[in-house]
Amino acid sequence: MEHRKDLSKVQINLNWFTRRGVFYWPVSIMGWFIMILAIAFAIYRFMAIDSQSHSVSDTLINFVFNLLLIGAAYAVIAYFTESKKNDHQ
Repeated sequence: MEHRKDLSKVQINLNWFTRRGVFYWPVSIMGWFIMILAIAFAIYRFMAIDSQSHSVSDTLINFVFNLLLIGAAYAVIAYFTESKKNDHQ
C-alpha cells in the first residue's frame, strides 16, 4: 500500500492553447480542432437563426447571445488547457 501514488499530486499538462493578449491561440492539433469546431458551430447557429429571422436586427440580436456562449465555452476550455509559463521547466 505504500507504493500507491497520491492522485492529488498528479498534474496533467494539456498544452493546447497559449494566451496572447486577451485571445487564446491554438498551439496543438487538439487546440486547432476545438477552434475550428467553435467557428463551424457559430456559422451553423448563424445560418439557423438567419433562416428563421425576419430582419437583419432580429438575426444579429439573436446571434450575439449564441456567439457569447460559444466564446465563453471556448475561453473556459482554453483557460484550463493553456500552456503556462512554468510548464516549460
